[in-house]
Amino acid sequence: MADRSERSPMSDPTSPAEPTVAREPTASAAAPTAAQRLVGDVAPDLARFTDDVLFGQVWPRTELTRRDRSLVTVAALIATGSTEQLVGHLRLAQANGLTRSELVEVITHLAFYAGWPRAMSAAGVAKQVFAEDGPEAGA
Repeated sequence: MADRSERSPMSDPTSPAEPTVAREPTASAAAPTAAQRLVGDVAPDLARFTDDVLFGQVWPRTELTRRDRSLVTVAALIATGSTEQLVGHLRLAQANGLTRSELVEVITHLAFYAGWPRAMSAAGVAKQVFAEDGPEAGA
């Protein structure tokens, strides 16, 4: 088993995400990952797959940059109305180089493809996340 000193990019969906890769936990692993905290007690395999496969194998692939993966993920979450997951991924997208302006443009653009209600819901989530996180760096 590898050391989990590098945290999952979703290690804490309520704070700015660090663009790192999940590793298999060891006996000395400190804090549980976000997936372990969110569903580990009820669906431990889902938490493990999230950490080991999604963030340990899929996100590190080089065919897309982390920024591009975040853009695609945010768009997919908006299009499917998955606003609960959008909170953490908006933060991760910013950590991976997307600006708030770009994220708002994605939401606006998707209003015409995914539906107005989904875009309005996503805009509400973005407003909440941006307010909680304070001023954008470099803004």
